[in-house]
Amino acid sequence: MVCVFDCSDDPLQMMVLGVFGYRGSYFSNNWNKLDFIINCGEMLDFILENCGIHFQFCQVLSPLRLISRVPSMLDVVTVLLGIVPMLANVLVVYIFVIQIFAVVGVQLWAGQLRNRCFLGEDIPTKYNVSLNPYYMNKYGEKLPFICSPDGKSGMQRCHDVPPYNINGENCSLAAHHYASAVDELVSTVAGASANACVNWNMYYNVCRPGDHNPYMGTISFDNIGYAWITIFQVVSLEGWAEIMFYVIDAHSWWSVLFFVLVTVMGSFIMMNVCAVVIATQFSDNMKQETAEQSVGAVAIAWLYGKLTGWLQGISRKFNRLHNKVHPHGGSSRIDDPVIFQVWRPFMQKLKRTVNSKLFDRLIMFAVFLNIVTIAIEHHDQPKKLTDMLQISNIVFTIIFVVELVLKLLALAWTYFRDWNNSFDFVIVIISLWEIISNADGRLSVLRAFRLLRFVRLLHFLPYLKRQLLVLKRTMKEASTLCMLLLFVIFIFSVMGMHLFGGKYYYETQHGEVIVERKNFDTLLWAMVTVFQILTQENWNLVMYNAMATTSEWGCIYFVVVIILGKHVLLNILVGIVVQSFQARHFSGMDQDSSRPSCESTSSTPEILIPENPAQTDNDDRNGPSGPNRGLSLSACWPSRFNAINAAPGEDSAPTDTNGDNRCLNLIQKTVSWCKEHEEWSFYVFSPQNRFRICCQRLISHKMFDYMVLVFILLSCITIAVERPEINLKSTERWILNTAGYVFSAVFFVEMLFKVIALGLLFGKESYCRSAWNAVDGFLVILSLVDILISLASTSGKHVLGVLKVLRLLRAMRPLRVIKRAPKLKLAVEALLASVKPIGHIVLICCTFLFFYAILGVQLFKGKFFYCVGQDTRNITNKTECLSANYRWERKVYNFDSLPQALQSLFVMYSKDGWVNIMYDGLDAVGVDEQVFLLAMCLIYTVL
Repeated sequence: MVCVFDCSDDPLQMMVLGVFGYRGSYFSNNWNKLDFIINCGEMLDFILENCGIHFQFCQVLSPLRLISRVPSMLDVVTVLLGIVPMLANVLVVYIFVIQIFAVVGVQLWAGQLRNRCFLGEDIPTKYNVSLNPYYMNKYGEKLPFICSPDGKSGMQRCHDVPPYNINGENCSLAAHHYASAVDELVSTVAGASANACVNWNMYYNVCRPGDHNPYMGTISFDNIGYAWITIFQVVSLEGWAEIMFYVIDAHSWWSVLFFVLVTVMGSFIMMNVCAVVIATQFSDNMKQETAEQSVGAVAIAWLYGKLTGWLQGISRKFNRLHNKVHPHGGSSRIDDPVIFQVWRPFMQKLKRTVNSKLFDRLIMFAVFLNIVTIAIEHHDQPKKLTDMLQISNIVFTIIFVVELVLKLLALAWTYFRDWNNSFDFVIVIISLWEIISNADGRLSVLRAFRLLRFVRLLHFLPYLKRQLLVLKRTMKEASTLCMLLLFVIFIFSVMGMHLFGGKYYYETQHGEVIVERKNFDTLLWAMVTVFQILTQENWNLVMYNAMATTSEWGCIYFVVVIILGKHVLLNILVGIVVQSFQARHFSGMDQDSSRPSCESTSSTPEILIPENPAQTDNDDRNGPSGPNRGLSLSACWPSRFNAINAAPGEDSAPTDTNGDNRCLNLIQKTVSWCKEHEEWSFYVFSPQNRFRICCQRLISHKMFDYMVLVFILLSCITIAVERPEINLKSTERWILNTAGYVFSAVFFVEMLFKVIALGLLFGKESYCRSAWNAVDGFLVILSLVDILISLASTSGKHVLGVLKVLRLLRAMRPLRVIKRAPKLKLAVEALLASVKPIGHIVLICCTFLFFYAILGVQLFKGKFFYCVGQDTRNITNKTECLSANYRWERKVYNFDSLPQALQSLFVMYSKDGWVNIMYDGLDAVGVDEQVFLLAMCLIYTVL
């Protein structure tokens, strides 16, 4: 029926618009061409289905026709199509890089991931036992034991095969002790111990290629196709470590260099280049599209302005006519009842009260206390705490109800003009409904959203407020792209249902058929699985199952999903965010530059006008008073200084004036001498001192920096060689200690030369005025302290041995290289400059994390427990589990309290392991109840 309706739409549009030949015809629009192709494909699918051929590919693409019906989505897709040429160039380079590494992988490791440890002799026939032809652990081919033959230098050999295990006991006997083919578990040796069974695994001693590759044959370098998809997994940084370990076990430890190079080139460089190019090109095309749309918007704005002016003119004429008919507004205050004359002043006072800062701050304090009471709620809390929280909930609800009533009386219907007030109104109603109906408390988590009222305090943090406004504007701009991303997820979900629906299942040892949780059987689970692929969390496992159950060509689906969804759409979303923050940053700079510069700040001193003009004349006649010196004297000796400046006729206690004057003169001379010799290094070496000039020439020479850099690198090497198992009396330990003393002495001499040449504190170019020199000096001092503590601890003073923890700070020595690498120094300075804005973003993220943590505690506290035993299929709760002598355990990541919820959410925000937490939440039934399959995955998708 739908196919008939869709196919009848095209002829009608052709009749109305015309087929082709002029602008405005049906085929002059590219989207109409797409509709026509999809309709023809659907008709072909219908015909083939009647012939017994189920293709249905065009039915999957039929939702694409929705794009042309949504204008905002159509604009975004049009801009996306504009970046296709640039995107094609980037993808060509991307594919070229993967192709190079895939060819190298085929040349180096073709067939080596098939290496298995086979039996060296015919053990099954000789002893009449049933054994696998090659060693296989309990995980089978999902985590195989890959060995290295004798001609290779792999990290894993057949003699590393673990011993045969029976009921948790490792076997140790040889095969000739095996006496009976009936009893395979007991040895005939007299006085046998508990592990006196035959270790059959010791006979898996021949390493040669087998028939299978890891993960059901999906990971290999046997041909260019498998090598290409393997390198693509490494670039995606999902499962690349397992692949590297397989290659290291089969070939050589030096294979790690290949994977490090692939990761750096493919993931860190190419992916970021792809993101920058896509985001930049999309931004440029979006600006052009906006400029074209603004041309038509000008005409609409002009018409809107004319219409608004005309309506305002009519309104003004009507008001003048009304004032002529009713000069006093149609009523008189004298005729008002007495109650209204009393009510108006009361309402004015009430309005001033609710709009006052004191009232607002009291409500903010109540909101904060309410959030604290919600946050301390946890699983297995004492009954007194539960009663206290219930009482506090009622008290805070009454406070918020009183606030609501006062604001309604003061503001009337204008109360609902503010969205925040409407939000508070809804929360108060929900809280009242919860208390009156004795709800289970799940909706009480909505009270936590009253914390959003703290945005009123953002005027104390203007930069954070600006970040929130930018984030709000960014969400508006990215809403269409998010809708397009959801649309793409829907299309790929439907496509996955047609390709892999009903095929993700496996059979257990007991004959049970278990459906894999990551499947495409229904639209809901298909969309969850596609979303999981976009986050790249265990997407390779989903692809392995698809390739094992269908064919090797199933990997193309997952590659397309990641490239289009992750590398294109999500990178464009990142570009929109970056562009919004950059635009706001530049507009903020323009606003700052437009402000007048005559304000009094810390960098612009105020002009001080003396109250007594005569005082200024006296000061001028007495000569320069030395403001710095006077400030130092008054700060050091305030009482003495004031006593000397006192008038002779004033009453004062008898003092030793001569002694005070001598002491003050000495201090004045010392201060003035230090002031005059500020440019002297250590107040000893003058700027014209020959030794100081030689030190300046030495530290400015390039060879000096090169030599220091060599010693820094050698010091880093000695730190890297350090190991806990080095014997304290060995030669290696003596060499490392001596090298540490030598390097510390060299770095101390370097610092001494620089301090003599530049000065320590005073002077424009003194040693401590450079932050990098301060870091160098700090590390040198730590090295000297470490040497002194080591000598003191070895001499028998074990109390100072606790301070050996300072040796950990020796790992900071490589930081000295940053100063000597200009580009690296520039990158570090840029990183340090970005700490402040990043801090505000981290604060926003922590706020959202806090909200979701409270939500998780309210929904899932006490529900992440499960029963551990041999057969738990009939266990439904904790009581049945404990009565069956099983263990009632809690998941590692849970929501039983706020700290545990924050930990679980942090794991989910890292996008690594969030799927397992989602499955735990799906299976959660209730407090002290056994887990069961449910459908609550939408909560975790939002998180």
